[in-house]
Amino acid sequence: MNVERNSTAGRAAWHAALADVARLQIVDRLTLTDLSPSELQASLGLPSNLVAHHLKVLQEVGIVDRRRSDGDRRRTYLTLVDRRAAEGAHADIVTPRVVFVCSANSARSQLAAAHARSSARVEVASAGTAPAAVVAPGAVAVARRHGLTLDDEPQAIATIRRDDDFIVAVCDQAYEELGGDVQLHWSLPDPVSVGTDAAFESAYARIVDRLSGLVPRLAPVT
Repeated sequence: MNVERNSTAGRAAWHAALADVARLQIVDRLTLTDLSPSELQASLGLPSNLVAHHLKVLQEVGIVDRRRSDGDRRRTYLTLVDRRAAEGAHADIVTPRVVFVCSANSARSQLAAAHARSSARVEVASAGTAPAAVVAPGAVAVARRHGLTLDDEPQAIATIRRDDDFIVAVCDQAYEELGGDVQLHWSLPDPVSVGTDAAFESAYARIVDRLSGLVPRLAPVT
C-alpha cells in the first residue's frame, strides 16, 4: 500500500484494517507472542486462505510483520509491530517466576532478564538450551550503557527450570527445541551472529518494546 502512514488516508486504512473481528483476534493473539501462520490458524479455527487474507491486510498497513525462523530456516513467524493496535484490557499472568530462554543464554535472554528485573513484580531468571561459555561482550557493553546487571555466566534451562516457571523463548531455536514447554515466543534476531554494537542495541530495543507489554501483566502468586 503506497499510502503515507500518518496521512489521513493512511490513518483511515489503519483503522479499517482493525475494523474486523478476525483481525482483532489476530492482534490479540500476537500481543505477547509470535506465532507461525499454522499456529495462528489453529488458534483461530479459520481456513488458511481467510487467515492469509487478514494477515495481508494487517501487513499492508504495518501492524503485523513476518520473518523467517533463525532456527529451522523453513518456518516463518508473525510479529505484532504496531502495539497501538493491541491497546485494551488483558488479564494478569500469575506466576512465581518468568524465565527468558535463548539458545546460548549469552545475549537476548540475558538482556531481557536484566531489564525485566528493574520493574517486574515476580522473580526473573535467564537460561539457554545450549549455554555458551561466556556472556557475549556485545551484551555486556549494552548492559553497561543502560545500567543493567547481567547474570555472571550462561546457564542451562534444564538445570534451573522449575515446574511452575513461565517460559519466554526469545529466539526461534530455543522455541523450536522446547516446543510446548514455552508460554511465549519472541522471534528476535541474534545480535551475536552480526557482532556490531548497532546489532546489540537493536536487539535490546526490541526486547524493551516486548517487555513493555509483558511486565505490567506479570503478577505474583498470592
